[in-house]
Amino acid sequence: MPDFTLIYFNARGTAEPIRWMFTYADIPFSDERIEREDWPERKSSIPGGKLPVLMVDEKPLPQSQAIARYVAREAGLLPEDNLEAAYCDALVDTIRDVMEKVYGKMMSEEDEDERKRWFVEEFFPYHMAPVLARLNARLSGQEWFVGEQVTWADFMIAHAFGEIHSHHPDVFEDYSAVTEHIEKVRELPAIKDWIENRPETSH
Repeated sequence: MPDFTLIYFNARGTAEPIRWMFTYADIPFSDERIEREDWPERKSSIPGGKLPVLMVDEKPLPQSQAIARYVAREAGLLPEDNLEAAYCDALVDTIRDVMEKVYGKMMSEEDEDERKRWFVEEFFPYHMAPVLARLNARLSGQEWFVGEQVTWADFMIAHAFGEIHSHHPDVFEDYSAVTEHIEKVRELPAIKDWIENRPETSH
């Protein structure tokens, strides 16, 4: 087994589901966190100058989606069936598209009232609700997103929509299957223990 070091900011963000997968599979890894104020100084030393980066022994692997897919394979969280694996890829790409809009707004200099207006009037009805509706229908009839075992897609659902649920639980009222799925993943013993003991961060 290689030595793994996951380098990211001191935040949950796009690194958090990767941490979950390592933890779930009991794969040892170093969780290296960089404070925002230290980033300008550290940036030049990071391969590619962007986070997250996964160091696999001494080899850097960039891009959060590539890292997540690689760790999912190492953790046994990719379906063996190629079509089921492709469905997972498609869902993860969809979630990424949704969350990139959220992260972009969070990093903007707009005030809180404008962010709330944007979420209610623009983001949720036109970008998030259609995804939640399709996902809720799918999860209403089966235990996991694909197949009979948890996959990395389930982790991505629970992390991304769990983050939004923690701030806007009211918008999930019509999507009970998604809410139940979030809780089911977060209650997996290894994930529950990680959440209870991870560093406290604002996002």
